Amino acid sequence: MRTPSRLVMAASVVVTACLAIATNDIDATAAQPGPSAAPPPDVAHPRPDVARKAAKAPTKTLVFVEENHSLTEMLAGMPYLHRLATRRYAYARHYSAITSPSLPNYLAIAGGSTFGIRDDGGPFANGAKVGRALSVFDQAIARGYTAKTYAQSMPGRCSVRNSGKYAVKHNPWAYFTAGRHNCRKYDVPMGSPRRGALARDVRRGRLPNVGLAIPNLCNDAHDCPLATADHWLMGWLPSILHSPDFRSGRLAVVVTADEGNGTGRTSVLTVVLHSPGHRGRAVKTPLSHYSLSRFLSSTVNAPGLRHARHARGLGKAFKV
Repeated sequence: MRTPSRLVMAASVVVTACLAIATNDIDATAAQPGPSAAPPPDVAHPRPDVARKAAKAPTKTLVFVEENHSLTEMLAGMPYLHRLATRRYAYARHYSAITSPSLPNYLAIAGGSTFGIRDDGGPFANGAKVGRALSVFDQAIARGYTAKTYAQSMPGRCSVRNSGKYAVKHNPWAYFTAGRHNCRKYDVPMGSPRRGALARDVRRGRLPNVGLAIPNLCNDAHDCPLATADHWLMGWLPSILHSPDFRSGRLAVVVTADEGNGTGRTSVLTVVLHSPGHRGRAVKTPLSHYSLSRFLSSTVNAPGLRHARHARGLGKAFKV
């Protein structure tokens, strides 16, 4: 009679253990987080899990350049960009253009110098002054990295003449004759947020290490109101901020202006967007387009070109 009792007791122990294991399995399963829903496309914050992984130096930079408005004008007239600058990311309080008019400032970003140019003449008039100088785009390619300019309304690759709303003075790569071969390959029409070169590279996570995005004469606020430029950025930035490049932390996006309202070294709004964000930090370090040029070079582990070599570091100031 003792044998069945022992069997019953043994069975009871096994059942109890199985129930305990099953209960632990259920609790463990319940503790596992489910898949996070993708954030809506109009939200600029990455998910927290992505943000934790993204706190690293970017290996790619995409620069958007607006036109002819000061820091205070841009903050007042561009509510979408203002919101990104003062609530989610970071912006510079003392970032200045180099000079006036437009072209020398674009050359300062692309080449670390104005090359003594004081007008907006085309490549045929000013190309000789730039001479065989190296641009940040050609510097990147020479080091085995990638570079690309996306120019809105440009009729063809590396166009050296004005056409409709496309202004060659806003496309600095076209002035560097030493890099004309590279320019013809990688200085491309932008396209729209749905199709074209920039949209395709954003979607595939294939943005270049050194990138420049040039709106046309209306969408850069040159010929149209700041509200138009702001709305245009709102058509591009959400998809870029949720692209594989940005969410991984590889990409920093910079939005700046070539100059203020035509009075030389005016402070312009310069916003740096990089995951996981800085929650509206205002950078007080004095910076300039030479600082941006140096940052572009540093993205490809190269020294700044010409005056940019000794400019204050934009990356250090923004902590990216």
